[in-house]
Amino acid sequence: MSGNNELLNYYLNEALMDLVIGGSLIFAAVILGICAMFLKKNLFASGFLLMLIMLSSGVLIIYYSPYFSLLVGQKERWKDIFFDLALFTLLPSFTFYFEKLFGSGRHRLVTKLRKFQIGYSLLCISLSLLNILSSYHLNGIYNIFTIYITGILMMLQFVFLLTLAVRYAVRHNVEAIIFTSGFAAFAMTALIELLIFYTSGERYYLYWWKWGFVAFLISLIVILGRQFAKTHEQVVEYSKELEKFNNDLQRSEKMEIISELAASVAHEVRNPLQVTRGFLQIIGDGSDSKQKEYLQLAISELDRAVHIINDFLTFAKPEMDKVDRVNLGGELRHVAGILLPLAQTQGCRIELHLEEELYVKVSAPKLKQAFINVVKNGIEAHKDSGLVTIVAWKSGNFVIVSIRDKGEGMTASELARLGEPYFSNKTKGTGLGLMVSFRIIEAMEGSIEFQSTKGKGTEAIIKLPAVRS
Repeated sequence: MSGNNELLNYYLNEALMDLVIGGSLIFAAVILGICAMFLKKNLFASGFLLMLIMLSSGVLIIYYSPYFSLLVGQKERWKDIFFDLALFTLLPSFTFYFEKLFGSGRHRLVTKLRKFQIGYSLLCISLSLLNILSSYHLNGIYNIFTIYITGILMMLQFVFLLTLAVRYAVRHNVEAIIFTSGFAAFAMTALIELLIFYTSGERYYLYWWKWGFVAFLISLIVILGRQFAKTHEQVVEYSKELEKFNNDLQRSEKMEIISELAASVAHEVRNPLQVTRGFLQIIGDGSDSKQKEYLQLAISELDRAVHIINDFLTFAKPEMDKVDRVNLGGELRHVAGILLPLAQTQGCRIELHLEEELYVKVSAPKLKQAFINVVKNGIEAHKDSGLVTIVAWKSGNFVIVSIRDKGEGMTASELARLGEPYFSNKTKGTGLGLMVSFRIIEAMEGSIEFQSTKGKGTEAIIKLPAVRS
């Protein structure tokens, strides 16, 4: 009686756990299979293959459980069909999943192995069916193929894939590191238990290898989760790029309209303004002091109108008049010198941190105009005292210029509208100066980008193609 109780406790404490593990894997595989139906094509294949691996593993673990044999009986041969289907689904699915993760390998060896396994699995399943139909008269041939040859092929498969995974892991492939760690946990657990099993005279019940295999399956799930995360990041990045493209397209359309308007109107408007300015100066020469004050005010406003029209013309036609190899550091020092009086009246300082030998191929006057507009905006962003820092360095094939101020800064909505015509945070600003700077930098095959935080200041990052010194 006590012997029966011990046997019952053995099955309840040890063998029953196999059913729990196998059933959990089958349940998780079903859930994963349902979820995979809603995935995109590139992720559906990985999700479906992992579902097959988990489902097959669950069936194999249940099949090896002594408790399962006790329930269905030792003579029930139909359970061998499920074993063969599970085993010969697991092997090619595992290789196919590895191929999806890491590619086909050198000389497409992984792909060739997967195709061979599919063919060999179909052969073994066919032998299993023929063996059943012949009332198990083909047991000898069936055992050779499904037990002995399959065992050797499994060992070769695992060694080959593990070797590849280690090679990828050495190259700092994160998925390969996770795969290798999970597989190593399974292999070490199985190896230790086999050693204990043989040294104990085959009286030890193999138990922990299943948990090692579960750990390996978890590593595969983690890898699939990383693929989901990467896909999500790519979608977010694509959305940002699409939004940026739409903003650039809208800005380009607006600039094209302003460009056409400037080209057709600016010349005709500037000529009568110049004539009017000349007559006002003549009249002012023979007027009293009060009239001269009014006339001078009218002339200054005319000059301001001409300046705006010149900005229109520069925007409409930003072609470089004369392109030369220019030392950008010298031009930035010149710009800082020009704007120093304005900075002093604002209580501002201008700091320069420039690398030597920064050469670009541009039109020097246009380049100065673009930088003057940007630096001037940085100075005027400060209400009282402040600091404008200009840093320039070479990065690869480009020269990078950072113009940072510690002014009021801008909100995200204001930042998105920079470069639009007539958008300005200044009371008397027209927005044309910065718009002209955008067009000049673009004409020089460069780019300009702004980063800003409200209350902390703004940074303009200008990138221009570098030329050899």
